[in-house]
Amino acid sequence: MSENFVEKLKWRGLIHDITPETEHYLSLNKARGYIGFDPTSDSLHIGNLIQVLLLRHFQLSGHTPIVLIGGATGMIGDPSGKEEERKLLDPQTLQYNCDSIQKQLTKFLDFDSSTKNSGILLNNYIWTKDYSLIDFSRDIGKHITVNYMLAKESVKNRISSSQSKGMSFTEFTYQLLQGFDFYHLYKQHKCSLQMGGSDQWGNITTGIELIRRKLSQKAHGITCPLVTKDDGTKFGKTESGNVWLDRNKTSPFRFYQYWINITDRDAETLIKQFTFLKKKEIQALVSDHHKAPHERILQRTLADKLTLSVHSLEDLTFAKTATKILFGRSTIDDIKSLNHQNCNDIFQGIPKAIIPKEKLTSGLSIIDALTEGNIFLHSKGQAKRALDQNAISVNKQKVSENYRITLKDLIAGAYILLQKGKKNYFLLEID
Repeated sequence: MSENFVEKLKWRGLIHDITPETEHYLSLNKARGYIGFDPTSDSLHIGNLIQVLLLRHFQLSGHTPIVLIGGATGMIGDPSGKEEERKLLDPQTLQYNCDSIQKQLTKFLDFDSSTKNSGILLNNYIWTKDYSLIDFSRDIGKHITVNYMLAKESVKNRISSSQSKGMSFTEFTYQLLQGFDFYHLYKQHKCSLQMGGSDQWGNITTGIELIRRKLSQKAHGITCPLVTKDDGTKFGKTESGNVWLDRNKTSPFRFYQYWINITDRDAETLIKQFTFLKKKEIQALVSDHHKAPHERILQRTLADKLTLSVHSLEDLTFAKTATKILFGRSTIDDIKSLNHQNCNDIFQGIPKAIIPKEKLTSGLSIIDALTEGNIFLHSKGQAKRALDQNAISVNKQKVSENYRITLKDLIAGAYILLQKGKKNYFLLEID
């Protein structure tokens, strides 16, 4: 008998919707369940990650996870939660995206075929590519009415929205294609459960209905809450402002900073959803956090564990060092250890001025440096007052009015970090 998967999800706040009898069914059977990921980008993001972790919980509970890469459905794009139709991608881009996503998934799920409940990785393009429109219309379309499809929230919201330009037939058929996937997996792989984000509930129930009508069999569905951005909108692979798992889209440092900066309320929720810590461990962390919220124990735990699992120990170490440089007490050794790429990452978004290298040959006065381009401080008087107040640092070291910046102050051969107080930074980049 499997560990009670649903009970575990309930405590972690990972269930938004669940079909009747699902908990009972999973408590008595070692099941196969799947989640689909459309390759509309070459990377997953943290909105997808919560669903990947859902599959990991499923596997740890003794069940078999199936990851479905949407090589076919990715050519259309799911309209759920969208005001506009997605841009269609060419086959080469889709294949590249599929390959990239598969590599990310192997970090979290066990696909070792020697284990009893080894993960299964499939691509729906395989069984969709040779299926003719006539066959699809006869075998699938005739079992789901237009009225049933129009009643789905993703369709109703799109059609009724004043911001929408309507819905194409291509997008309208998406729920049928996803339902066809569930039907195929049920028949060919004995997959009786589909999971996903809460925006997938309509698509999941279409598949359950198709299985009922064509096979007279019962299938099950579970959705988890969506992870939302600061503005309340969901993370999506075609949206801006996402936190990606790919280091080239969201660097390990920025990834780490995202978790460090979440609110206390969100941290109490996400520590359950994004980690595999036991209930007692999480309760102890929450208790400690309430006693000293300024220490951000929950945020640091999340940041540590997720940066380590998504990236590496080396990346986590660097992210902590970088955080100490910008927001804590760091040493000149921390600063000098940075390379050019590190600097681009850490100092991204900090106001800067570009100065020629010749200015440092004979030494640049600290007052001239602080007022370079009138970007940081706007007058020499303002700079002098800040220096008199001992508020100015060069590369995290306090300096006085007579300090001159020279080539020996360069970080990674190209940067100098100026600071006023604790949080105001200015970067000199050497040309």
